[in-house]
Parts: sequence; C-alpha cells; structure tokens
Amino acid sequence: MAAFEQLYRDHVGRVFALCLRLAGEATLAEELAQEAFVRAWQKLGSFRGESAFSSWLYSLTVNTALSERRSRRRRTSRVMTTDDLSVFDRPGRPPRPEHGFDLERALARLPPGARAVLVLHDVEGYKHQEIAEMTGIAAGTSKAQLHRARRLLREALTR
Repeated sequence: MAAFEQLYRDHVGRVFALCLRLAGEATLAEELAQEAFVRAWQKLGSFRGESAFSSWLYSLTVNTALSERRSRRRRTSRVMTTDDLSVFDRPGRPPRPEHGFDLERALARLPPGARAVLVLHDVEGYKHQEIAEMTGIAAGTSKAQLHRARRLLREALTR
C-alpha cells in the first residue's frame, strides 16, 4: 500500500496534466486521473516490468481517457429535439487575454479527436501507428487529425 502511495505521489501531476489536455476541462480531468489510478491499482499485477512504470501508467491513462470519451459520445449521440435554436448560434469572438495567449484554453476548444491526437503526438511523443492502435483509428486518420488540430490551434492562437 505504501509503495503504491509513493507511485501515486510521483506520477499524479503528470497523469492529471495528461488528462487535462485530453479532456479539456479540469473537473473531468480530475475524475479521469482518479479513474486511471484506480485502474492502475486493479491491474498492477499485469505490469511486467518490461518498460518503465511511467510508460505503462501513461498508456493506461490514455486508454482510460479515450474510453470515457467514447462512452460520453455514445451517451450524447441520442437524438434530442428542441425548439430553442440559439444553442446552434456561433458565439461571438472570445475575449483576448491581456498579454500573450492561453494555450490550455485553445487546446480545450479543439474537437476531441483532434485534441487527443495532438496531445498524444506532440506532447506525449507517441507515433501515429501507436495512436491508431490506442484510439481505434487508422494511422492516416491520425495524421489528418494532427494536421487539422495544428491548423485550428494556430488559428485560435493568432486571433
């Protein structure tokens, strides 16, 4: 128990940061990080030591976040009817920060698929084939999502 507590203390910051970048919001990131550590505890026996513990944990974290995103998409994909069309209006230009730009906010505004690929590739260093295996998409789709994410991020940051 004490050893796992130390592993938690050593890795919670990076796991949370990864979850935040994948989820785009702090509350959901906290839940995902907690879920990742619960799964790590449950699957600790499957860690074979062939790679660093951190690699195993971050891969498990990515899978946890992507799994939650898929289940959220299934829950929200149900058809809803509404007479209020204002939810489909384009919002006005967001207020600009006084100095510089807010990268985390710009990341959070990316579409979930593009954000996940950008974070996994550019931040976490995974290759497109690895991303494809983790997310269940083709490697070419991963490349296209990365290109799209970079373009959208560049546009968001130059506004």
